[in-house]
This record gives sequence, C-alpha cells and structure tokens, in this order.
Amino acid sequence: MTRLRLRRSRLTVFFRFLLFLPHLVWLALWGIAAAFAAVANWFATLATGHSPAALHRFLTAYVRYSVQAYAFLFLVANPFPGFVGAPGTYPVEVEIDGPERQHRAKTAFRLFLAVPAFIIAGAFSTALQIVGVFGWFAGLALGRMPLGLRNLGAWAIRYEAETYAYFFL
Repeated sequence: MTRLRLRRSRLTVFFRFLLFLPHLVWLALWGIAAAFAAVANWFATLATGHSPAALHRFLTAYVRYSVQAYAFLFLVANPFPGFVGAPGTYPVEVEIDGPERQHRAKTAFRLFLAVPAFIIAGAFSTALQIVGVFGWFAGLALGRMPLGLRNLGAWAIRYEAETYAYFFL
C-alpha cells in the first residue's frame, strides 16, 4: 500500500510547477484575504477572549488548503488538490481544533511569541525546497517519491502548518 502512495506519474512530475500555477495564484489571493482576516481575528480575540467562528473557519480552510497545495507542489502527495481546503479530501491532511477560549495576554503578544517558530519554519522551508528538487529528479527517474524524502517533506509541511495555525488562530 505504501508503494502505491509513493508512485508518481513522470508526466505530472515533469510539469508539476505548471500544474501548480493556478494554486499559486489562488494562494496569493486567498493569502491577502487571510492576512486581513488574521488581523481582524487578532482584534476580536483580544477583545472577546475567543476567535469568532466565521474567521476561524476561514483561516482554518486557508491553512488546510495551503498544506494541500504545497504537498502537491513538493511531491509529498500525488493527486491534484481542490481549491477550497475541505477537510478529508486529500491524503495530506491537517486537523485544527475549533475556536476555544484564548488568554488575552498571550494573544496580545502572539506575534512576538511566534518569532522563534517562524525562524524554525524558515529552516524547514529550505528543507522542503530540497525535498522538492530531489523528489522531482527521483520522480522522473524512478516514477515514485522516495519514502524518506516524502516523510521529510510531510514533516516540514506539518511544522509550517502548526506555526501558521498558531499565528492566525
């Protein structure tokens, strides 16, 4: 079963970045909206002590979608992802709890508290790019993604998703 999940079509591997371009545009547009939503969520959470449900759902879908799109780009997962970030629709999935009560002082300083995590996420982003390059060559040569590269890529994507979920939500 694992071997089947590691198989990659050489044709889709070769054109992976071109296939990713619509997702890149959608990520950029959704990312702009997510930045505004994150600011609104921060103020609302600071004022009320919990994240509004609508903003939480929107930001959760954005984090989930970015995980799915980047898993596709960096060959961690194979099928072409959808554009809505729906839960349970992609092999690489992130689960984010619903809105809970937040400590206001921690919310106020969340940007500063997230700085070390963002630094580490930057290092994992570099590792993910290396996974993508080596995975691309391996996918072309072997028709599959090596298990170790796939696992490293999944781990890097997971850490970045946790960082952004902490920051946004």
